[in-house]
Amino acid sequence: MTALTAITGARIFDGDLWHDDSALVVEGGKVAAIAALRDVPADARIVPMDGLSLVPGFIDLQVNGGGGVLLNEQHDVEGIRTMCAAHARFGTTGLLPTLITDNREVTTKTIAAGLAAREAGVPGFLGLHLEGPHLSIARKGAHDPSLIRPMEQADLERTIAARKGLDTLLMTLAPENATNEQIAALHAAGVTVSLGHSDSSYATAAAAVEAGAHMMTHLFNAMSQLGNREPGMVGAALDLGHVNAGLIADGYHVHPVAIRAALRAKRGPGRIFLVTDAMSPIGTDMTSFFLNGREIFREGGRLTLADGTLAGADIDMASCVRYMRDNVGIDLAEALRMASLYPAEAIGLTGRKGRLTHGHDADFAVIDDGVNVLSTWIGGIPVFNA
Repeated sequence: MTALTAITGARIFDGDLWHDDSALVVEGGKVAAIAALRDVPADARIVPMDGLSLVPGFIDLQVNGGGGVLLNEQHDVEGIRTMCAAHARFGTTGLLPTLITDNREVTTKTIAAGLAAREAGVPGFLGLHLEGPHLSIARKGAHDPSLIRPMEQADLERTIAARKGLDTLLMTLAPENATNEQIAALHAAGVTVSLGHSDSSYATAAAAVEAGAHMMTHLFNAMSQLGNREPGMVGAALDLGHVNAGLIADGYHVHPVAIRAALRAKRGPGRIFLVTDAMSPIGTDMTSFFLNGREIFREGGRLTLADGTLAGADIDMASCVRYMRDNVGIDLAEALRMASLYPAEAIGLTGRKGRLTHGHDADFAVIDDGVNVLSTWIGGIPVFNA
């Protein structure tokens, strides 16, 4: 008989509702139940978490690095393992290591590393996110313009082949550098296509969505803005109901007023969800690092190139949740959904991730009232304890 574990004493958020005076019962790496204390099986191993809150583990669909590792610089299983472990300290139980625009050789090696990480069962590894190289130079952000290029048939075939070996493969591209036929082929193969780093019009973005794209990468950043006569990419993200959109909530990438406006304007069923866009310094005291041979500086909570261009973010998911509650002013439950349930929905994992209900993976974080993470569990096993 599989051993039972009961987490007691904590207030439990199941992804929809809060439960008091209850226990989370875990069996075989899955949630067995949220049970009244009197109904906890007598043979269960009791793990007390008195006075704390237990919430679904965070899911981050855009993680460039962590723990001193940048995927572009260390594209192997150990690099991915280090990144996952670094973000687990901040409540993230599932992530997509993200490759920033690079050359063909690095992309090929990164895909191989992702396939090996899946085979090795690296805790927290959900798949890969290829951010580029098929982007718009006009909205390149920190991506090296010399590496940006149109999608070719070989790129399409390599991406489709990679998807067959990964649970999730997300690709950010700009409609300017990929055709709608290519987008349709990626979508048909199960690749999640996200539009980003694009200067396209609303009509062009809408056509790409019609072809199969159904996500936008880091809303407001590196995309054409909402105008009175041309709604642009931002307008498309908010107006097209079945599009989901990532958001970096660090106080630097998007103003809280813009976030509040976007949350009010977004048509459903698509959602705005949180991403960190984190780089290698997360979980370290690093003050600088290199991307594609260019130095990126860390100061005051920001990461920038020498010219001041933002280059990823210096934030973890727990801090994003805290920012949404304290600075944007949304309810903690909704901020938690933006960090767990909504990204799970965006990549089709709602049957496994994002909630703590019967049959879902026992992925959760234990937090205090300040949204500080004290413990993180993946598949019913603690992977971090403060």
